Amino acid sequence: MAGSQDKAAQIRVASLTTEPEFREAVALQKTIWGFGDADLLPFRLFVVAVKVGGQLFGAFDENRMVAFCLAIPGLKPDAKPYLHSHMLGVLSEYRDYGIGRRLKLHQREDALARGINLIEWTFDPLELKNAWFNVEKLGAVVRRHVRNQYGSTSSHLQAGLPTDRCTAEWWLDSPRVLAKTRGGHVPWPTVLRRIEYPDNISHIKHSNPARAREIQAANAEQFEEAFRNQLVVTGIERLSGVTAYLLSETAE
Repeated sequence: MAGSQDKAAQIRVASLTTEPEFREAVALQKTIWGFGDADLLPFRLFVVAVKVGGQLFGAFDENRMVAFCLAIPGLKPDAKPYLHSHMLGVLSEYRDYGIGRRLKLHQREDALARGINLIEWTFDPLELKNAWFNVEKLGAVVRRHVRNQYGSTSSHLQAGLPTDRCTAEWWLDSPRVLAKTRGGHVPWPTVLRRIEYPDNISHIKHSNPARAREIQAANAEQFEEAFRNQLVVTGIERLSGVTAYLLSETAE
């Protein structure tokens, strides 16, 4: 434990500003997700994102970049500005040091300093550890689900399945987010719907992709019906063998 804490303490987070740093972030995509060249976010996007008010941060172990996150500015239909956090990746050997959380909190501080109180990102609802982090650790809520949002992808993590995605809404100055990011407890609102996945869904994706596709499609229908009825994902519950998305009428 002490060794992990020491390693985590030596990781520094900084803005990426130079061409070599941008190119290193591009290269990290191949290592983390196994993307082919066609699926890589290109160097020019990193350049443009920084120039137009996006966020580009890296995490470094000494001089080695071990993680990065990229967000681009967006505008809601009512002209409300927000940030779309498009990509965050951490090298596999650094995933137990809290680097993802540090990068997200760095994003939050930077956004609030600029008067922006909403960051959104998409995530695969089958990635249960990621869902727990988004909802229970950061305090994000979910009101949208899109089937096959990014089309086919070369990433080995997707295992050939459609790229179904939920959208995390991170309201940066809400009481919920303030409590979650400070390690506090937020009582669950009355749960009106549960959407469950087997805990070993990652194994099923690779060992029995047809079964994984059945689970993915069935739960996509449940999400979409729940969201049509104005329900909101406000919690994630871990039980024996099952992880459940908990949906309520309110995001508070």
